[in-house]
Amino acid sequence: MSDPQSLLDRAEDAIRPLFLASARAWWDASISATEENERRVVAAELALSDALAEPELYAGVSAARANGAEGLVRRQLDVLHDALVPNQVPEALRHRIVSLEASVESRFSRHRGVVGGAEVDDNEIRRILRESEDVAERREAWEASKTVGAAVADDVRELARLRNEAARGLGYRDWFALAIETMEMDEERLFATLGECDALTAAPFAAWKADVDAELARRFGCASGELRPWHYEDVFFQEVPVTGGLDTSHVFAGTDVVALARRTFDGLGLETASILERSDLFPRPGKSQHAFCIDVDREGDVRVLANVEHDSYWADTMLHELGHGVFDLGLDASLPWLVRDTHLTITEGIAIMMGSLAQDADWLRDVVGVDAGEAEALDAGLRRRRAAEALVFARWVLVITSFERALYADPEADLAAIWWELVSRYQLLTPPAGRHEPDWAAKIHVACSPVYYHTYLYGNLVAAQLRAALERETGGLVGRPEAGKFLAERVFAPGQSIRWDRLVERATGEPLGASHLAREIEVGLR
Repeated sequence: MSDPQSLLDRAEDAIRPLFLASARAWWDASISATEENERRVVAAELALSDALAEPELYAGVSAARANGAEGLVRRQLDVLHDALVPNQVPEALRHRIVSLEASVESRFSRHRGVVGGAEVDDNEIRRILRESEDVAERREAWEASKTVGAAVADDVRELARLRNEAARGLGYRDWFALAIETMEMDEERLFATLGECDALTAAPFAAWKADVDAELARRFGCASGELRPWHYEDVFFQEVPVTGGLDTSHVFAGTDVVALARRTFDGLGLETASILERSDLFPRPGKSQHAFCIDVDREGDVRVLANVEHDSYWADTMLHELGHGVFDLGLDASLPWLVRDTHLTITEGIAIMMGSLAQDADWLRDVVGVDAGEAEALDAGLRRRRAAEALVFARWVLVITSFERALYADPEADLAAIWWELVSRYQLLTPPAGRHEPDWAAKIHVACSPVYYHTYLYGNLVAAQLRAALERETGGLVGRPEAGKFLAERVFAPGQSIRWDRLVERATGEPLGASHLAREIEVGLR
């Protein structure tokens, strides 16, 4: 155990096959939420958790870090240490958390809301909120989207208790504090960044939303003060409504958004064929209704789960998820397995940057085939929409991150009241009168990807900074193989061999900040 490299080799030999088994089981459960697949997930996750909980391994890693290991060996030790820490808790507690997480996730996959007496999927709820002029139907669809919250809320609250018990046993204030630290982040700095984004976005968001509300009020024949969450087009108001903005739905009519996404990455010289061959892209009962990319083995088995319809929403989503995928495929194969991985903030930055192309005039012209004159005419509106999306999403991240901090501070609190206070404060939405349902639990990330959402905000900052660097060094992104090479060499290849914040600075030439995103918002809203 005195040799750090031998320790790392032993750790990889123990963890790697269990990681693979866990990833495969999770994929199978996501595409088919059966009881058998749920049992397989639990068994695989327990085996991986047991390996990561090994006291001798943790002690050896801690000692090696304290004894001055350097370079890539030290980096592997740091990454491994952060993976081991959350598992250094009693076996019974770890096993209870794993089992309950799998149960909650399976219920999310199986659940369907009911509208008009029939079960509907998330795509149909989105369609109703996008198209319906019937306010009663809109309300029913919005409420149907929240029923999964009632189905899982008690167990999500219990998970918060159990996670807190684990974190406090390790000397942390709560699970929120543990999660932030083991992501190589500083909680004080995180909330300083959130505060900066709040200050940058509050006034422009309020002005933008007032204009949208006026349009919605005209559409539905009511006063702006009578608008409620179901008058908007996204069930959490985390996306920009078409009403009062630019509607590009006609652009995607008759297109194949999977083919468009593949063409986009082909233009960058980034391969996606192997990802798409392994992926599961279209909706069916019993399948997760969400979208994600998974690197199954860190050796090239990268897959995307989606529920594609051929519209702008899924064009953005496919570009986003394949952004994760090309990052995973672009990791330097010679890196040690423990650091042949991505940091959440960087991979989300790439995914967000790629997804935003669905609202980019150059992309619509060069990839979708929109007439050059029409693309030019759309450009100002597209920039305004992208700026609005940044505003809307920043406000949404403020809700989720503040809520999760409150959830782990006190799982026994009146979480419904906290949720709607935050929604009212940051998103300027009026809560439905008398509603006291666990709507907070309807967001799958709160239950199944805890303390994750702040990485999307950092991802937006990374995306804006990368766009500026690409514009400066390669003249842009769409259809530029040199831009793909820039990303492959400077961002993808290093993986976790470099801390995420240092990687951003090395790739873009400056520390991560909010100035580029602020500039994009300012220019877009002019």
